[in-house]
Formats: sequence, C-alpha cells, structure tokens
Amino acid sequence: MQGHEPPAATPSEDRRDAAGPAATLRFRGGRFEAGTRDLPAEVAVAISVNGSTHAVMMATPDDLADLALGLALNEGIVDSPSEIEGLEVAAADMGLECRLWLSPERAAGYVARRRQMTGPVGCGLCGVESLELAVRALPRVPPGLVVSPAAIVGAMAAMGEGQALGRRTRAAHAAAFAGADGRILSLREDVGRHNALDKVAGHLAREGLAPAAGFVVLTSRVSVELIQKAAVMGCGLVAAVSVPTGLAVAEAEQAGITLVAVVRGEEFEVFTHPRRIDGATLARTV
Repeated sequence: MQGHEPPAATPSEDRRDAAGPAATLRFRGGRFEAGTRDLPAEVAVAISVNGSTHAVMMATPDDLADLALGLALNEGIVDSPSEIEGLEVAAADMGLECRLWLSPERAAGYVARRRQMTGPVGCGLCGVESLELAVRALPRVPPGLVVSPAAIVGAMAAMGEGQALGRRTRAAHAAAFAGADGRILSLREDVGRHNALDKVAGHLAREGLAPAAGFVVLTSRVSVELIQKAAVMGCGLVAAVSVPTGLAVAEAEQAGITLVAVVRGEEFEVFTHPRRIDGATLARTV
C-alpha cells in the first residue's frame, strides 16, 4: 500500500521506558522504612491490521515491532514477513498501537477470516473465532536438531543472566532462542509470557534466523498457547523453568516437539520426544 512503508527503526531502537520507580514502605528487621522499587511498565497495546483492530493486550512497551510481527506469524495473519508491506508503532490516546499493513493478496484472506470472528480475546489466543481454533491442529515439527543436556542448562543460565528487566523489577517474563550449542541468539522480556515469545518470533523473522536450528527457553510455566506458538514457528524443542500443563504436554506430543521443563540448575525433566536430547532416548528405554 502506498504511504505505509516498513519502519526504518531497528529492533534495538524500538524501545521505550520498560520500568519506573515506585515508592514503597518496607518492613524489614522488625521496623518500617521508606524505599523504592522499580516496576515493569504495562500499557495497552493494540495490534491493528489494515486499519482494523485485531487485538488489544497489556504488554511491556519495548520491542513492539517484534511483538507485532511475531504475533502476526504465530496467529496465522501472515505466513512470512514478506506479506507485510508496512509496520509502524505509534502513540494512541490510551496506549500504543502497532499498525500492520498487508499485501493485497493477504489482506483479502484476512478480511474473509475477520468476518467470521466473534471478537479478539485474551493473551495467547488473540482473535480466534472458535473453540476449535483455541485447540487447533498444529503443524508437526520435523526431527533434526539434537542438543546436549549441557546446552539446555547453559541456555537457561544465560537467559537468567540476560534478564535486565527481570532483575530490575522481579516482575517480568522472558523468552529466548538459543542455538544448538546453547548460546542465546535472541532474548525478549515482557509482563506477558505470550508477548515475550511473540517478540522472539518477530526478532528471528526480522533477522532471518531459522527457529528449527535452535530451541526456545522460557522463564514461565508452559501452557498450551506457548506450544502452539513454538509449533507454528517450527521450533522443535522448548525448555522451561516451570511445570507444563497436561494439555501442553499432549499438544507437544502431537506436534513432535521435545518439551523440557523444571530446568533448575543442572537438572530438568523431559516430557515428550526425548530424541532431540543427546543420551535421553537411551535412558528412556532402560
């Protein structure tokens, strides 16, 4: 579309004040004292597609171009970044707006889908039009990636070290993408765990990094929406610090995703498809 060029800003420039100080009254050592604590910013962010609002969510207001692109890919609005002709982040009356402009061919399909929608809903399931889409058929992720236990442990530790907003506020989720060797290639933080993963997906797409070549690392519990997003990304291994839901395990099994959880120190548990972890398949058969 004319007049809607992709933003010139790089992802690193797409950052705003992610946290700010708040006065607090601490009770420590049997007495009260005045203090301050940094709290993560949480603002209303609208995702609009060709001028129509697709979803509104609460999010941390940085890396929003990555958020919009990642959500568009993970929710099936587009299949590739090339189908987006323009993307801009602008201030709105009560928050921020991420404006996506689709190619004419993709826009026609989106309008047809939009006519069936009952309205956007909460985080992770933005704009789904039925219960069937809430637990939808997922693409099966092919095998190929094999990583060592040390790579998983190392990636989780490295993500913890890279969580600047998390250390500052103790109130932000993180998602990261690591190469097969465990080295972190992308890390994003947000008050919403779904938002953090969408930001990573958007960053990978912008940088041309293949999700199949590495694995996702999460600070949160694993809900089914996060498995759905990983499957759409084509990422075959998800590692998280907390426990998954039963449905998340079932969906990971169906999608061919290796689900690793309860990653604490040098220990973790493998719930599905252990073949992607060196030594795990042998242990499963003993």
